[in-house]
Amino acid sequence: MFNLSLIEHTLRLPPHLLSLSLDKAVKHDLEKLFLDKVIANLGLCVSVYDIRKIDGGFIFPGDGAPTYTVECRLLVFRPFVGEIIDAKLKEFDKDGLRLSMGFFDDIYIPFHLLPYPSRFEPDSENGNRFRWIWEYQVNGENEDDQTSATVYPIDEIGETIRFRVQSVNYPSIPLEQPKDSKPFAPMVITGSLDNDGLGPLSWWE
Repeated sequence: MFNLSLIEHTLRLPPHLLSLSLDKAVKHDLEKLFLDKVIANLGLCVSVYDIRKIDGGFIFPGDGAPTYTVECRLLVFRPFVGEIIDAKLKEFDKDGLRLSMGFFDDIYIPFHLLPYPSRFEPDSENGNRFRWIWEYQVNGENEDDQTSATVYPIDEIGETIRFRVQSVNYPSIPLEQPKDSKPFAPMVITGSLDNDGLGPLSWWE
């Protein structure tokens, strides 16, 4: 889920940071640049883990700030495909679920990756608010026994849901966005609940 990524970055150090030690000044500016930002194909930067090397300190003509070449390691959030993760239900609609880990909200479970068979229907006992239902079929022990079904709902915001990572994508920044579109997400995780042990933890208690 979390990885250390080694990067090299050319850093122009602002003059107002020169009163600090070089290591502190460089780390301060790296955190300002990368912390809580998504780096394409690397993941979401959680922290600057350490600084391995600082070279340079050149001041170019017409500039009052030194420029350094910095090699550092970033702690990034980048789950791998197939990883099992717990997250909270943030919202849901007819297209599926959206989950949150607190620091990352762009986790989506599309309807076709919910447990089969699932359906989106009104909840007559709760003001006809909609909910997702998984209808688990239980076969009888003998051929003459009837098949019964147990219903498992997904409708409680904030409930912990266990999912398997299906894909991690880094969409290109669109040139234009329709006014009613969702905010652009630089990193999107698609998950699946269609397997044993996945879904709301309350299902398996």
